[in-house]
Amino acid sequence: MSASWRALGTSVVVAVTDGTALERAREVVSAEIDALDLACSRFRQDSDVSRLNAAGVPVVVTPLLADAIRVALRAARLTDGDVDPTVGPCVMAIGYDADFAAVPSDGPRLGRPVRAVGWRAVTIGDDPPLVTLPEGTTLDLGATAKALGSDRAAAAAHSACGCGILVSLGGDVAVAGSAPSAGWPIRVVDDHASAAETPGQRIALHSGGLATSSSTVRQWRRDRVPMHHIVDPRTGRPAISPYRTVSVAAATCVDANTASTAALVRGAGAADWLESMRLPARLVTHAGEVLHLNRWPVAAEMAA
Repeated sequence: MSASWRALGTSVVVAVTDGTALERAREVVSAEIDALDLACSRFRQDSDVSRLNAAGVPVVVTPLLADAIRVALRAARLTDGDVDPTVGPCVMAIGYDADFAAVPSDGPRLGRPVRAVGWRAVTIGDDPPLVTLPEGTTLDLGATAKALGSDRAAAAAHSACGCGILVSLGGDVAVAGSAPSAGWPIRVVDDHASAAETPGQRIALHSGGLATSSSTVRQWRRDRVPMHHIVDPRTGRPAISPYRTVSVAAATCVDANTASTAALVRGAGAADWLESMRLPARLVTHAGEVLHLNRWPVAAEMAA
């Protein structure tokens, strides 16, 4: 059984192996999402990360924000900076400066590129979690926070309910506990919100997490030039890649999303890098050609 609703500007799905636990699982997942939003949303002035960004001095942050920052810095380290939480000014400079529903479909020509300050300049202490940001830094945790939310919510719901749990936040999927015997059915497409007949692939997920990053979702224009939300920290502009979509399975949703995002930023080098990481992956080119890596299942593939 499953339930779905809207939160964080996207869709939320929770599924359980024990139908009697669905309502409790939904309550737990909702609470985790609310806590994540208050900690990590750059679109809320009252969020912990917005207060940190505006402080101008080192700040002792909440445990959840500390966890989210550490996860983001780990992602940056593992990807050699392809996934960098200091891209906030870059993302805002290309027009993604509000909740996506409020971003105009077109706007004026972009100015000069704004480059990320760089994740290595961000420091966080252990006890207390004192965060120091260099001048001009705006943290944007969007590349990892939603995936972290899926991991946390699935674990919390499993702990509360004792059954198998699947949580999807905008297509960032995490599972906890025992999966159904055939695994959790997942539809892998460019956009998780697309219609059922949209070309893609159906797979089964038994453990860990799954994430899809795509340059075809969250698009807008500036002076009629297409923009998307996955930014290359080195250029300050939307990443250029031969692939429109990358899906990755990993031990956690955070690891899956870190890899799928980094793969798009890496462009033509994505496949070789994913091969070296030994992560099952599905890459789709702009022409619709599909590439499977590292034992990604090839059955049930529909034309893409």
